[in-house]
Amino acid sequence: MKIALMDSGIGLLAAAAAVRRLRPDADLVLSSDPDGMPWGPRTPQDVTAHALAVARAAAAYRPDALIVACNTASVHALPTLRAELEPTLPVVGTVPAIKPAAAGGGPVAIWATPATTGSPYQRGLIGDFAHSVAVTEVPCPGLADAVQNADEAAIDRAVAAAAALTPPDVRAVVLGCTHYELVAERIRAAVQQPGLPPVTLHGSAGAVAAQALRRIGAAPAPSAEPATSLTVLLSGRAAELPDAALAYAEGLLLGAVSPAR
Repeated sequence: MKIALMDSGIGLLAAAAAVRRLRPDADLVLSSDPDGMPWGPRTPQDVTAHALAVARAAAAYRPDALIVACNTASVHALPTLRAELEPTLPVVGTVPAIKPAAAGGGPVAIWATPATTGSPYQRGLIGDFAHSVAVTEVPCPGLADAVQNADEAAIDRAVAAAAALTPPDVRAVVLGCTHYELVAERIRAAVQQPGLPPVTLHGSAGAVAAQALRRIGAAPAPSAEPATSLTVLLSGRAAELPDAALAYAEGLLLGAVSPAR
């Protein structure tokens, strides 16, 4: 079994680690675009062009499924990716976990990039799944870039700024960018108020990993013999995991696998 994941940068690590936990025997292809990131400020047409290039690089390795582990690419490029690659290659997009967060009754905060915050796409999800609870959209300028570069001081500043915009009575936080899942516990600590029940964080990594397995008819097998193949593509070039990836637990989990050549 071979699962490919794509993103502008290392935000795909969370979903890749989720796949690794569900199916340690799956070979992984991680395709990102350091030459073209960030994708957020690009036009939808540019995002689609870069996403297609990254997806094609991954598809050349003949995976069984492709996870689009990027909210921005899922918003703008998913129909184009599916039109080109399916049905030969199932394509699984990433959707912010607004529905399960709202099911808890709220109040809910949605942390996302400035480009996504207030977007028609996000407002549509709120209208569809969270119209009955209090929702605060929280822009997080600089957080994805700080995570991408493993810049500890910049992560602290960006998390603190977003936490200051998050109402103190919030009971759930939706992590609306895949990069944010790599610093989930730092986000939880920043929004947790003394004396209140723990804040629940809602990411997408586990859900997209499970959906990818469903799409190819594979059941979870967490005790399977681990695979030894990890292919890393940086703007189409075969490489090793970037140093910044190894600053996170998810990157260390994947780094324990020998890179494929």
